[in-house]
Amino acid sequence: MAADSELREWWEAAGQGQVFRFWGRLDAAGRRRLAAQLERIAPEACRPGFRASGAAVAATAGLAPVEPQLAPGDDAWEALREAGQTELAEGRVAMLTMAGGLGSRLGFAGPKGAFPIGPVSDRSLFELFAQAIAGLGRRHGRPVPWVVLTSLATDAATRRFFEHHGFLGLDPSQVRFVRQGTLPVLGLDGRILLAAPDRVAEAPDGHGGAFAALRDSGALAELADRGVERVFYHHVDNPLVRLGDPAFLGLHRVRGAEMSCKAVEKLEPLEKMGFLAQRDGRTTVVEYSEISPEIARTRAADGGLRFRLGSIGIHVFERTFLERVAEGPPLPLHGARKPFTALGATGRPETMPACKLERFVFDALARAGVVALMETRRGDEYSPMKNARGEASPATARRDLTGRYRRWIAEAGLEAPDEDVEIEMDHTHFDGPDDLRRSSLRRLSDAAPHVRIAQGAER
Repeated sequence: MAADSELREWWEAAGQGQVFRFWGRLDAAGRRRLAAQLERIAPEACRPGFRASGAAVAATAGLAPVEPQLAPGDDAWEALREAGQTELAEGRVAMLTMAGGLGSRLGFAGPKGAFPIGPVSDRSLFELFAQAIAGLGRRHGRPVPWVVLTSLATDAATRRFFEHHGFLGLDPSQVRFVRQGTLPVLGLDGRILLAAPDRVAEAPDGHGGAFAALRDSGALAELADRGVERVFYHHVDNPLVRLGDPAFLGLHRVRGAEMSCKAVEKLEPLEKMGFLAQRDGRTTVVEYSEISPEIARTRAADGGLRFRLGSIGIHVFERTFLERVAEGPPLPLHGARKPFTALGATGRPETMPACKLERFVFDALARAGVVALMETRRGDEYSPMKNARGEASPATARRDLTGRYRRWIAEAGLEAPDEDVEIEMDHTHFDGPDDLRRSSLRRLSDAAPHVRIAQGAER
């Protein structure tokens, strides 16, 4: 640890000497805690992110629309699906769930992944994903490793949740927890805030922090030892994600991509999702908060949105690409202005406007030699839970889960319950219409308990 005087000179030279405001009041233990935290933070590295937070609009020069290599109904779908199934059967795929968020915006005390979302059973998001992972292993004959990326706020509670629920039916050796890093929180004057007299205010470093977290934890090395070559990435708040989608994996493999993206058509120009585009011939994602409304509303010749595809946070990465990005220069910092509770001028905690720094996973697209892009239907794979009520809420997610189950039942040639009846499937056994067809079911009721129907609606 650097001598206190050297550390203080370093921070003051960076214009951040205010972090020593309460140094004179701290006991020896408090000084050691603060000094240890300051040792691992590079104060000058915060400046680019802060400057970016003041620019509401990213550079849009050279942006052009981009179209997918695979879309619903394309003839190549089945061949790519078979290629992806081979990847799973040969044990070359792992799952990565970004689970650093709390459920506070949903009115839930705990990690968002523990939120009860099952339309009939109230199973959690984590349980839904565990069922899907177990189903992949059952269908393809190989257990699928699952990396759960937590944050400082969710790590301990997530581990307890899995342990309390017996790892949700999976072998504990399949599940690897990794905690993402943090970045300082800045005031609107660009000065780093204090959470306590002996602690700098920090927040999770964004989904772009996954690269460093996977490397630093040793998880990437462990995946390599298990023969994993591809990592399927998704966010915890989308219960409709098709984990290990074989067609997506197949597209990634056949095109020789280092990073692949799934997209849906945007509902309206200002929808809060990053939009896909090309810049200088390379696929990129521009965050919704960094694009001007004028650009977002631009129309194509056919009257549709010129930039019509939105990123839904579902990717496939080559493991070697994850390693290369982690070893290279850090991804750029972005700044988001949000309320934050920190020590105010009086030394008491208060909620104030602040700048949270984060890295975006899709900034890694600029480092990928080949990118694959797949378009999917929103109702099949995207129903995020962002709000407690209204759109993008648990209520709409349950509605969309039931709607997808209903479509699977119809495609399998079975009679579905009435429209106002909720349905739930155990994804260990049924993760699509093909599973229902292979089961040779004649009536939906014969699939109990793996298919559940809201009480009083059984046929």
